[in-house]
Amino acid sequence: MHLNLIQIAESFGVSENVVEGWIRDEEMPHTPDRGRLLFDRAQVVQWASARGLATRAGFLTPETSAFATGCQLEPLLRAGGIWRDLPAAQVADVVDKVVAALPGTPPPVRQFLTQRLRATGGITWAAIGGGFALPHSSARVTLGRDSGTVALLLLREALAQAGPTPDDVPVTRVFFFIAPSPRAHLDLIGRLTRALAKGTLREVVVKGASDAEILAAAAAADAATTNGNKPDVKR
Repeated sequence: MHLNLIQIAESFGVSENVVEGWIRDEEMPHTPDRGRLLFDRAQVVQWASARGLATRAGFLTPETSAFATGCQLEPLLRAGGIWRDLPAAQVADVVDKVVAALPGTPPPVRQFLTQRLRATGGITWAAIGGGFALPHSSARVTLGRDSGTVALLLLREALAQAGPTPDDVPVTRVFFFIAPSPRAHLDLIGRLTRALAKGTLREVVVKGASDAEILAAAAAADAATTNGNKPDVKR
């Protein structure tokens, strides 16, 4: 599994500049690819372990996450909703609507989040390949255990602001999310990334299945993680 620079930075909870410094000064394994940097997950885990760096976060988490005991994908997705046939120009407006409906937060907090996300650089788009992106607030927030949301946006055209992708596949499927806490944020990135690498959730989203099918696949991914199993993969 190959990750991009943004994903690696998110995994360790550091800036992209720090990762670039590790490449330059600590021989962090990477592969230059047409002006981008790609990272093999297994090589990065081995490199980090040898240096005592924390790798139990984000994209490098073990299959069973501590987040499994907290919020689950399926109810978070019900809160954020599934938005279909969206032009790219409407993504920002949908994000505003998702934040406005964020459960467990008072109106002033939702207004503050909206302003922060609308600001320049307020969203990290996190394109992960395969046409998927996981946009989220660039600044970490702590909202409390009863808050959080995940929204699935199915676009009719490529999302230009998502920037370069690891595999040059344009982004047309977006999981925007807000997690209850910084720890939950990293866990949720890891869970979504694993679920979308392959398996039922990825398949139903790619084909634009019904809301019921997508929610059922999210629930199955929750169950697999909670039980300590690998995500559901069709053979």
